[in-house]
Amino acid sequence: MTEFTTITTTDALAAFCEQAKAQPYVTIDTEFLRERTFYSRLCLIQMALPPASGAKTDGGPAVLVDPLTFGLSLEPLYDLFRHESTVKVFHAARQDLEIFFHDAGVFPTPLFDTQIAAMVCGFGEQVGYETLVRRIAKGNLDKSSRFTDWSQRPLSKAQQDYAIADVTHLRAIYEHLRADLDKTGRSPWVAEEVAVLVDPETYISRPEDAWQRVRTRTNSPRFLAVVRKLAEFREEYAQNKNVPRSRVFKDDALVELASTRPQTEAELGRSRLLLREGRKPEIAQGILAAVKAGLDDPDPPRVPKEQHNPPGNAALGELLRVLLKAKAEETGVAPKLIATTSELDAIAQGNRDVPALHGWRAKVFGLDALRLAGGEIALSAEGGAIRVVDLT
Repeated sequence: MTEFTTITTTDALAAFCEQAKAQPYVTIDTEFLRERTFYSRLCLIQMALPPASGAKTDGGPAVLVDPLTFGLSLEPLYDLFRHESTVKVFHAARQDLEIFFHDAGVFPTPLFDTQIAAMVCGFGEQVGYETLVRRIAKGNLDKSSRFTDWSQRPLSKAQQDYAIADVTHLRAIYEHLRADLDKTGRSPWVAEEVAVLVDPETYISRPEDAWQRVRTRTNSPRFLAVVRKLAEFREEYAQNKNVPRSRVFKDDALVELASTRPQTEAELGRSRLLLREGRKPEIAQGILAAVKAGLDDPDPPRVPKEQHNPPGNAALGELLRVLLKAKAEETGVAPKLIATTSELDAIAQGNRDVPALHGWRAKVFGLDALRLAGGEIALSAEGGAIRVVDLT
């Protein structure tokens, strides 16, 4: 059992963060709830330090920070986030960073994400923390507390043990992956991916764009105009009230409303899919106003007709998939991190503005993808392996 301290005062948090500033890195994780709110509710912060130089121990101090404690300020933590001499290490950091961005407008700098690093270092796609603990730290995790209610106090011993393990094992994982990246020279690859994580645009949800997440089978401009206005109203309401989108109304109800286009409360009352929450007066009035705005929209969205790939493009798409598989095997990098299926199809159709053709991906895959599309190289199977043949 790893020893740890529970922090419930701002002074204790400040003291630990000052200690962290003297270290090369600190491992961090959070526990939160989001089932009943639009924005995640931060319930617990875990941190651990490496052993002091020359110390004969597996690790330095580890703490659980209770942000639900009355009067506790997280400003010392945010000050640590701004301290650029200490690397902040997370695993699959996106949801954690979203919390800190919305709560305080701050990102940990510099940031290291072990999930991204593991994908670059040959551990597969979207590798889980438990896998890295087992393969690198040679440990095991008790996941029984993973989906417990982290807002309840006091925390159980099982919850505390689970939470602290999320950052103590992370020290060995970080040091292993850091050494691997230094050896292969791939640290800039990880840095490119992390830059997306610390871009505010990654976490900004604009109500006017919310309709693009709604799946529909109809591309009628007027139908899509109503979908757009309904989704915009739902997003604004959910954000303002801090409730999940589904608590306002679900996607199936949204599509139904865009199809039936109710003009009055009586017509709205005949909806089959709108649940009781969506029939509250302020939501009902918002729905009717959104439907009217969609019907009156002078510039409804228009979705381009689907372009069917000509035979040559389809064949090139398949060749690009083979090339991607070969490059992924050659470099040990997860294929989906290099290029997605949609990106391969876009390249086959002549689109050159895709991530797979820029940055580190261009060196690993993109340049050869363009050469393949231009007829400058061919692919050959030799002994079960795919090889690139230069035709120039």
